[in-house]
Amino acid sequence: MPRPRSPPRLCLDRTRGQWFIRDGAAFIRLGLPEPERERAEKRLAEYLGRKWEPAGGPNPPIAEVLAVYASEHAPHTATSRHIAYHLGRLLDRWGAKRVSAVTAGACRDYAATSSSANTARRDLEVLKAAIRHYVATTGIPLQAAVVLPPRPEPRQRWLTRSEVAKLLWAARRCEHLRRFILVATYTGSRSKNVFALRWDMIDFNAGTMRRRPYGVAESRTKRSPPVRLGKRILSHLRRWRRLDDPRSTLVVHYNGQPITRALSTTWPAAVAKAGLGEGVTPHCLRHSRATWLLAKGIDPWQIAGHLGMTVSTLTRTYGHHSPSWQKDAAEA
Repeated sequence: MPRPRSPPRLCLDRTRGQWFIRDGAAFIRLGLPEPERERAEKRLAEYLGRKWEPAGGPNPPIAEVLAVYASEHAPHTATSRHIAYHLGRLLDRWGAKRVSAVTAGACRDYAATSSSANTARRDLEVLKAAIRHYVATTGIPLQAAVVLPPRPEPRQRWLTRSEVAKLLWAARRCEHLRRFILVATYTGSRSKNVFALRWDMIDFNAGTMRRRPYGVAESRTKRSPPVRLGKRILSHLRRWRRLDDPRSTLVVHYNGQPITRALSTTWPAAVAKAGLGEGVTPHCLRHSRATWLLAKGIDPWQIAGHLGMTVSTLTRTYGHHSPSWQKDAAEA
């Protein structure tokens, strides 16, 4: 019996240090260096969308289902770059199979052999969404059972104000990292929102900041509402605006260029230099903001709006930092 043909996939030419797409006997060079993995994943998703030819029937190839999702849905979401990453991983393991191969046992095996349960869960969430989208757009019912690994416990690592000060000191010769730390700390914004922050998203007169560029749709799960700016961060922003080239558009940039590698080098170096130990990621700045505000006894409704999360998520994840947490119950 002939072996099924592998779906188009992303490969690295180690001689040139560049990514290319392998599709059967064809090699499509992307001209992207090894550090540009995320852009290469997005190009693969676009290639799949152009190449897709419907096979029809109640048991299509998984590669076809993912291609429909990549071409029709993913480009219109704020997380298209991350979806492309998960599509690439799914194609490596599932692309040559058909939808009927998606069973509870196969999903558990996939999670068991993945690098982490969290990564496997996100991959399978994309697979589940792709199957739902295919059914909704074609009207063809598919027999598949996507079982997700348990949701991991939320990370609790947060930084004290003195630890953030040490981090800023360690980043004193790295202007783009200092800007990132200050904006993320004072607004509690996610990394992707800080990297995409433009000067036209800041209203200096009203003292507010948009977290999403104009025209970008709101994510259903990761809300990004506007945030009111305090005096300290407004002072920093005004000074940076004066220092930047008038033609500059991004607030956090590296010599005028967007940051595409998400601080993969500068952040670990600064954390090590500040002596903060392991497990300190850029997302810890968001945790820190939530913790500080709750510890001050600020109303949870205001904090939830400030951070862009629901009150239930805030209290479930950070509620124990509030000085009134279980106080009456403990003293009863």
